[in-house]
Amino acid sequence: MKRILIFSLAYYPRFVGGAEVALKEITDRLGSEYEFDMITLRKHAPAFERIGNVTVYRVGMPWRGTRTKSSTFFPLSKTLFPFFAFYKALRLHKTRKYDLIWSMMAAYAGFAALFFKLCHPRVPYLLTLQEGDPISHIKRRALPVYPFFKMIFTRADRIQAISNYLARFGRSMGFKGPIDVVPNGVDLSRFEGVHKRTLSPQDILLVTTSRLVSKNAVDDVIRALVLLPEQVRFRVYGTGREDKSLAQLAAQLGVSVRVQFMGYVSHTDLPKALAAADIFVRPSRSEGMGNSFVEAMAAGLPVIATQEGGIADFLFDEKRNPDKPPTGFAVDVNSASQIADAVKEIMMNPDTVKRVRENALALVREKYDWNVVAEQMKIVFDRVI
Repeated sequence: MKRILIFSLAYYPRFVGGAEVALKEITDRLGSEYEFDMITLRKHAPAFERIGNVTVYRVGMPWRGTRTKSSTFFPLSKTLFPFFAFYKALRLHKTRKYDLIWSMMAAYAGFAALFFKLCHPRVPYLLTLQEGDPISHIKRRALPVYPFFKMIFTRADRIQAISNYLARFGRSMGFKGPIDVVPNGVDLSRFEGVHKRTLSPQDILLVTTSRLVSKNAVDDVIRALVLLPEQVRFRVYGTGREDKSLAQLAAQLGVSVRVQFMGYVSHTDLPKALAAADIFVRPSRSEGMGNSFVEAMAAGLPVIATQEGGIADFLFDEKRNPDKPPTGFAVDVNSASQIADAVKEIMMNPDTVKRVRENALALVREKYDWNVVAEQMKIVFDRVI
């Protein structure tokens, strides 16, 4: 059985985002085909444990305590992670003899994978691009070490990107080899058909699931509430550095009673959160792909979003994409008025909404089921090995 070593800055149980979900879903389905080891950042979790089909090795110093202590140690731990992970990988490889190293994202994990590749050039190296921040921001942040950052791409044997947008990013960084576009997916057994609410003009609940950061544009949805009837409310699931500023914005605009900040929701409880709402809204300013969108589509919610980055691969609007079956309602970046107009359109056109929801679910079943995605990833692994 082939052995794959994964480099990932974060993983279950403490950190669960799109990349972490992807790793868990793919390894759960391919555990009979490959042995998976992972090196990740330790923080609060044990240094060694088995999670699903992955043997997890955590590196770095654990810490506990106040938010102040965490904010002090976490950036330092991230900075040192490539060196700790590289050293751990060298030790593991002596006995495990890996057939493939797999880096989840081209940042801290990418540097660890690069260091290992430079020492063991014959071990194939797969780079997965899952980045959600604007490409200009990523490149600007990497400027102090840009030549090495570029090598994360150019020294890879193969790249897998979760969207065409990120595939272009890989090419822009000088990668000349094969790039496979394999998206993130959704567990249809958990999400499909959970939405049972009947859309009522007297009670409309918008929902978003996202990190509370600028790129996800939760502030634009709050601004849109001012332009919508009072019966339209907004429920926000997620945490982040903008939680206080978003609450202040809602207060300033006089819509605090219509905005509920629900905090963190586990991925296990996410279907219930979506089932209780009417419309999913996330007008992202940038997006590598966005698991949350396809999860909402699978649940049966109409989706309002921009077509930035990887969203353009699956969200098609009747007016903007007349050549494709519509799967959502597209708005421009930074446009609260267009968000409000889209909500009103959904409220007033149930037949259109029904058709859009059906198209969206059909697309998710065809291309974004984790079972389909895992089979595609098996092909990628076999090709690079």
